[in-house]
Amino acid sequence: MIAHLFNAPLGESETAVGVGTVGSSEAIMLAGLAFKRKWQKKRKAEGKPCDQPNIVTGANVQVCWEKFARYFEVELKEVKLREGYYVMDPEKAVEMVDENTICVAAILGSTLNGEFEDVKLLNDLLTKKNKETGWETPIHVDAASGGFIAPFIYPDLEWDFRLPLVKSINVSGHKYGLVYAGIGWVIWRSKEDLPEELIFHINYLGADQPTFTLNFSKGSSQVIAQYYQLIRLGYEGYKNVMENCRDNMRVLKEGLELTGRFDIISKDIGVPLVAFSLKDSSTHNEFEVSDMLRRFGWIVPAYTMPPDAQHITVLRVVIREDFSRTLAERLVNNIQKVMHELETAPCKVCARISISGDGDDEQHGAVVVKKTALETQREITTIWRKFVMEKKKMNGVC
Repeated sequence: MIAHLFNAPLGESETAVGVGTVGSSEAIMLAGLAFKRKWQKKRKAEGKPCDQPNIVTGANVQVCWEKFARYFEVELKEVKLREGYYVMDPEKAVEMVDENTICVAAILGSTLNGEFEDVKLLNDLLTKKNKETGWETPIHVDAASGGFIAPFIYPDLEWDFRLPLVKSINVSGHKYGLVYAGIGWVIWRSKEDLPEELIFHINYLGADQPTFTLNFSKGSSQVIAQYYQLIRLGYEGYKNVMENCRDNMRVLKEGLELTGRFDIISKDIGVPLVAFSLKDSSTHNEFEVSDMLRRFGWIVPAYTMPPDAQHITVLRVVIREDFSRTLAERLVNNIQKVMHELETAPCKVCARISISGDGDDEQHGAVVVKKTALETQREITTIWRKFVMEKKKMNGVC
């Protein structure tokens, strides 16, 4: 079902090639191993060294890609981000490809801002480079979040097996696959893209069973739940859920824009989430907004972008199927309350606290004892804590 969803080129009687995993992290490990082993076999057959494999990604990849590179001794070559462009640049990625590149990894739904990377442009540029060099560098698509979104609300977007260089795709069932945590999938384009020597065959359970996994004993409940959801909801059901998530994302985005306090970092086409940052962070920052929203029951993460956009701080709200329009409106209202409190609060950075004494004393020659940075920090922290505690008493929040 998932292979057909991703437009795998299967014949009528041909079985899809894939495996269920414990989330996309294991799926990425398995896909990476397949790329590495296939590249090693090709290099050995050509009589060339095969001890320095690398993989090209954007700096916005999820940490599981770093784990794969470290655990399986593959160099991770990252395309740096820049302000205003927070995904992998296909042109820069292709420039970094060399004869030791086992694959280029594109993300369909960046963790940082939900944006879909341009897999079609990457495919076109890489096809051209492969023809010029004689290499056969393939593409893996990390569709952990976007794999159950794009097929339903962006069906014309070419990112999957319709592109000839895409050899494998991973997706998380426990994200927008609408299943509880602990299930992921990796699908290969064809049998030729998964080296046979990585597959083990067992028959002690009564029949031949191929297995390719890094994990061992695990329950089947998530697999059953995924199968149930695909049958129960069907194409139209998933489409309705994803459209509803997208509509609620737009409600939240528009509400934040109307406040006039935030810049929207996320894109309209992508994972239904809203990533935003303060227009003015000179007195208060996104981490303070995140911290104070917890008083209203919201866990809204604040984080800095990867290199070379690490000076940008972002807040992110992910819209799931149970995040209603009412909740979106309530969140905007709570954010406005937090911003009002922050604006009436003492500034952490500089502002309303006289640290080094009164200016008149200095003019009349009085001795002013300068405080150390640590003493200054402690004084500001004490005043800030007192202010917050008083606010909590006034608001009656437990």
